[in-house]
Amino acid sequence: MFGDNFFKKVENKTNVNKETIMNLAQKLQNSNMKDEKTLREVVKEISNLTGKQVSKEKEDKIVNTIINDNVPKDIDKMF
Repeated sequence: MFGDNFFKKVENKTNVNKETIMNLAQKLQNSNMKDEKTLREVVKEISNLTGKQVSKEKEDKIVNTIINDNVPKDIDKMF
């Protein structure tokens, strides 16, 4: 689905390597991504991995975007 170029872009922006991303993706595959508690845990985990703080307002926006199916279909263009 995603090529090495995508992972290189993500790693350059976040300092999170492909293996870590793939492990997180595997974990998420078995999670309920419509569950607010699960989504908040994921946001916090990604925040910790990247060392970037996420404000409560931004966390709320991320969670609501996912729950309401407003995530862009072409996600690799976000990077």
